[in-house]
Amino acid sequence: MAKEWNWAGNYKFGASELCVPDSVEQIQELVAGSRKVKVIGTRHSFNGIADTEGSHVSLAKLNRVVGLDRENETVTVEAGIRYGELCGYLHDNGYALHNLASLPHISVAGAVATATHGSGDGNASLSAAVTAMELVAANGETVALSRGGPDDDLAGAVVGLGALGVVTKLTLDIVPAFEISQVVYENLPLAQLEKHVDDIFAGGYSVSLFTNWKDAAINQVWVKRKTTDGNPDAAGPERFGATRADGPRHPVPGQPAHNCSEQMGVPGPWHERLAHFKMAFTPSSGEELQSEYFVPREQIYPALSAISDLREQIAPLLYVCETRAIAADELWMSPCYRQRSAGIHFTWKRDWEAVRQVLPLIESRLEPFGARPHWAKLFTMEPSRVQSFYRKLPEFRELIGRYDPQGKFRNAFLNRYIIESYNR
Repeated sequence: MAKEWNWAGNYKFGASELCVPDSVEQIQELVAGSRKVKVIGTRHSFNGIADTEGSHVSLAKLNRVVGLDRENETVTVEAGIRYGELCGYLHDNGYALHNLASLPHISVAGAVATATHGSGDGNASLSAAVTAMELVAANGETVALSRGGPDDDLAGAVVGLGALGVVTKLTLDIVPAFEISQVVYENLPLAQLEKHVDDIFAGGYSVSLFTNWKDAAINQVWVKRKTTDGNPDAAGPERFGATRADGPRHPVPGQPAHNCSEQMGVPGPWHERLAHFKMAFTPSSGEELQSEYFVPREQIYPALSAISDLREQIAPLLYVCETRAIAADELWMSPCYRQRSAGIHFTWKRDWEAVRQVLPLIESRLEPFGARPHWAKLFTMEPSRVQSFYRKLPEFRELIGRYDPQGKFRNAFLNRYIIESYNR
């Protein structure tokens, strides 16, 4: 078969076949009879985390809502469902997720497995909403895990990096539906973060800082606020030296804003505001690369200041850089494990050779802050450094040994960053 590419077109998978099963029973049979197998979702990873030399399993046909539990405020879904599809169902039934990523196009299972996050001082990652899951282990048998279960495996399995099996179902915490209004401010001096970073991030349910690093300034501040009465947002014309935008904006300066979520303080449903882009539109042609690093939340200003010194090297290669806050969680392999964090995200032009040269410079500047790379994005950090951030790595390796003793779900990425031990 022709080799499949990821969403951005920068990575070519090495799988020998692509299987699209209709049922869990088909997945069980496929896994039990395969030597090597990996799940492929919406292909939004930028490295080899989802690659395999064996069989790729797509969950595209397992994309339904299994059940809504109003008493316990949870929803159970098949793992292939995308957030945009789930959000519409929840909203129609009066419920919401606590948070969303920038794109509603990504699959729930893929986002959960890689600790993909949304934004907000009080909002933990998308993975933190998981209360139960079902997966097919290497022997083809299904395993059910739940929060507070007798073996406590769920905290290790949620951000499973594809190492434990094929996730088939997920149960997520939900909350009553709510409304959000979104306002964009422009030209926030970077220096304002030194004294006012807490106030800036406390200014909304979700706050994003965008810069192209051409100057020592934040080009745009996207502030998403909860509303309860449906009245237009009363945000003022100025915040900490930044001025309210006079029209809709795209995060990348100069790009049209029609595919972005509604702005200008117009209230609307949570799922039409929390993501940056509308489900009905393709947010990008895919001609991009992405990197992200997580630093302690209290270190946002010094970390961004350290990066600012590299503006001349970064700016020519960059579309935009976004910084968001994420609450701590209890998931073993999450970059936010027991650490309130800030994600510094880079959307690069698709010039890997040039980006590969600048990433070590960024990683060096962020080293004093213990910056952890996003599992599914591009980085050059040494495996020993990555492993040093995860105190529960020994327990995670033990979990892999129990669920996949023969290494059926392993690949070069997992071997390099998870399985193999390095001197620290």
